[in-house]
Amino acid sequence: MALPVKVQFKYWGIASAVFLVALWYLGDVILPFVLGGAIAYFLDPVADRLEDLGLSRGVAVAVITAIGILFFVIAVLLIIPSLVQQAIALFNIAPKLFHDLQAFLSDRFPELMDADSTLRQSLQSVGATIQERGVQLLDSVVTSAASIINVAVMFVIVPVVSVYLLYDWDNLVSRLDELLPRDHAPVIRRLAGEIDATLAGFIRGMGTVCLILGTYYAVALMFMGLQFGLVVGALAGLLTFIPYLGALLGGALSIGLALFQFWGDWLTIAGVAVIFVLGQFAEGNFLTPRLVGSSVGLHPVWLIFALSVFGALFGFVGLLVAVPVAAAIGVLARFATEQYLDSRLYQGLSGQDDT
Repeated sequence: MALPVKVQFKYWGIASAVFLVALWYLGDVILPFVLGGAIAYFLDPVADRLEDLGLSRGVAVAVITAIGILFFVIAVLLIIPSLVQQAIALFNIAPKLFHDLQAFLSDRFPELMDADSTLRQSLQSVGATIQERGVQLLDSVVTSAASIINVAVMFVIVPVVSVYLLYDWDNLVSRLDELLPRDHAPVIRRLAGEIDATLAGFIRGMGTVCLILGTYYAVALMFMGLQFGLVVGALAGLLTFIPYLGALLGGALSIGLALFQFWGDWLTIAGVAVIFVLGQFAEGNFLTPRLVGSSVGLHPVWLIFALSVFGALFGFVGLLVAVPVAAAIGVLARFATEQYLDSRLYQGLSGQDDT
C-alpha cells in the first residue's frame, strides 16, 4: 500500500532540504565531481555513437579521453596563455583608451569636455577603475581558485571522475531506475526524459553554438588585426547562450577598440562590424535552429534569474548547477500546470458536467 501523499511530501521535502544544505556547505568539495559529472553527461552521446560503430564501451571511452587530452594540451600551450595575456593587457590599456576617447570628444565636442564637466570626470574615473579593478579581478579569480581547489584536484580528479562516470554511465542510470518508487516510476521516467531532452538541447546544443561562434569571432577579429581580438571573441562566444547579449557586447567592444586602433580606416572598422552581423545571422538562422531547436523550454529571462540566484547562494558551484536545476524546475512546472488544468481546482463543477 502506497504511503499517504502528506507523508511522501514530508520525506521528499526532507531529502530536498538535505541536498540543498549539502550543496551549501560542501560546494567547494563536490566541485570536481560536479564538473566530472557534467563532462560525462556531455560526452555520453559520443560514447554511445562510437559503440554503435562497433567499439566496446572501454575503447570508446579511451578514444574520447585521448582526444580530450590532445585538445587540453593544445589549449594549455597555445590558447590559454594568449587569452590571459590579452585580458590583462586590455585592463592595463583601458585608461589610455578612455584618454583617447576624451581627446576625440574634446576636438569635436569641446562644450561637453570642459574641465569640470561630468562626462570628462566620468571617463577618467571609468578608465582608472577598470585598470584597478580588472587586474584585481583576474588576480582574485586565480588566487581564489588556487586556494579553494588546488591544481592537482582540478587537473587530476576531474578527468578521473569524468572517465569513470562516462564508462559506467549506462549502469548508473539503470541502477537509479531500479531505485525509483514503483508507484511513481512511470511519471518520474517521463519527467526525467523531458529534463534530459531539455538539457541535451540546451547544454550540448548551446555549448556547441558558443564554441563555434567564439572560435569564429576570435579568428576573424585576429585576422582583421584587432588588438585583443582573441579575448573579445572568446567573451562574445561565451555570452552567446544569452540571446543577442554576446553579439551586442562583443560587437560594441570590438567596434570601440577598432575606432581607436583604425581611426580613419573606415573599411576595416566596417569589417569588424560585419563580422558580428554575420555571426548573429548565422546563429539565428542556422546554428541555433539546427543544434538547439525551438523546444528547449528554457526562457532567457528564467535562465538569467536561475544563474543569478544560484550564483549568489552557492557561488561557482551554483552557476554550474543552475542550468540543470532551472531545466528541472521548468519541466516540473509544466507538469504541475498540466495536473492543475485537469484537476477539480481548475475545472470546478463544469468539468464534472462535461464528463
